[in-house]
This record gives sequence, structure tokens and C-alpha cells, in this order.
Amino acid sequence: MINMLGSLSRIGGIAVALAAIGVFSAPAHAVVTFDQNVTNNAIFGSGNANGGFTVDRSNGIELGLRTKVRFNGSNLPENTFNSNGDGTYSFAAGQPSGGGFGFASGSPSTATWNFEWSINSDFDSTTGLFLSDLSYELGIDFDAGVGTNFLTMDPINQPNGDHSFGNNSTGQGAGSEATDPADYVALTGSNNLAQNSWNMEFFDSGAFPFDANVDGTYDIYLLARDEFGGQVSRVDIQVIVGNGAAEVPEPGVLAILGLGLAGLGAMRRRSRV
Repeated sequence: MINMLGSLSRIGGIAVALAAIGVFSAPAHAVVTFDQNVTNNAIFGSGNANGGFTVDRSNGIELGLRTKVRFNGSNLPENTFNSNGDGTYSFAAGQPSGGGFGFASGSPSTATWNFEWSINSDFDSTTGLFLSDLSYELGIDFDAGVGTNFLTMDPINQPNGDHSFGNNSTGQGAGSEATDPADYVALTGSNNLAQNSWNMEFFDSGAFPFDANVDGTYDIYLLARDEFGGQVSRVDIQVIVGNGAAEVPEPGVLAILGLGLAGLGAMRRRSRV
């Protein structure tokens, strides 16, 4: 019994030590809130207001997603987020009235809306982490129907990007952008905040087609992982375009409908006889 207790004590000590150095990643307990400001500002571009974000703040990390009107009647951006207050955002199907990223050349993929993301690896000054200390996954759904077809990427740990970088004291529109790949690496390794605004057209391709004129429902998610691959934060939004995706009846409903139609056919045959 003494030897067994001693063994258990040693095992417990090893577990404590492993936990202390982070081998055991604690599961993230999502605290998702809606129509939020992100910490500390909307630092990308100029004239972009804070607010309207669906936000997860877990383990000292803040992830935010939202949508915004990118092209209004004058093809200008505006701070209209079209949030439904529950992580969903609604837009009419259709394209800008003229111009746009690819619309001038006849592309059907330029949406009137953008989706915007914000990553803060130390929003409450408790983690001491810079952006490059974590890995991320952004999933963009290109299936207009009830299914999903996700294009996934790590928006931070890549060779280069046009994101705006800063920290918890960076002012509105005052983010820094990389001038070359080396500068990009330096910015991800010395800042805890990055943001960007993207149109679905940027990623439209053969494997991930997008038509802005089609009603559909699109899911977008953003998550962060620690150095051991454990998920530490995640946020999801859904973009409803036009009337959204057409609902497909459940298999059980289809079976009942099939039986009903078969029964009606049999009744008709008996009636004719």
C-alpha cells in the first residue's frame, strides 16, 4: 500500500509538473457575446468604427468577426453591420451598382458586404503573448446551401499579408501595415492585435465559387490554438444573403412524403379499376 501510494504521489507530481509547463492544454470555455466592441479599436483603414462584432474572449485571447456594408449606393464603405444580435448578419443578394474589385470586368463574385476579423492574443494583458505565439484557423464557407464548403487558412502565420497591426493602445485607424515580408514577420512577433476586412471575391475560385446574386447562408469561423495545438478560443458567425439557404426536408419527412404519394397513387389506381 505504501509503495502504491508512493507511485500515485509520483504520478500526481508528474501531472502537476506537465500541467505547469503547458503540456496539458486546458479546454477553452467560450464566452461568446454579440454586437461588441473589440479591444481596443478598429485599427484598420480609415473611418472604420468599432462595434457590431461577435466576440469570444477565452484564456486571455479575444477573437471577433462581423460583416459590414462595403458598397452602398455610391460604392463606398459604411459602418452598417446588419447584425441580427445573435451572431447572424443579413444582406440582400446582388452586387454593387458599378465598379468594385472585379465587378467592372463582369465578375459575379463581388459582394456588397465584407466580413471583418480581429485577433487579439492578449486583450486583457494577462497572457503576454504576441500574435506569432499562437496559430489560427479562419474558415470561410462557399456553399450557398445548407451544407458547408470551407476554405481554411491561418491568416497570421503566412509569408505576408496586408493586415493592420497594433496593441491595446493603438488608436482608431492607426494600425501599422507591413512593407515587405521581413517587416510582416517583425509585426506579428511584436504586436498582439491584427485586423482586416475581406470580400468573398478575394477567394472566389474553381474549388470555392461564389456568386453574390444567389440567395444563400454562409458560415465563417475563427479559432486560435496554443503551441501544443489545443484550441483556446473560437468565434462563429453566419451570413444570410437574400432569403438564405433553401431548407432541405429531413430524411424522415421525405420518407413520409414518399409513402403518402405512393398511397395516393395506389388509391388512384384502385379508383380507375
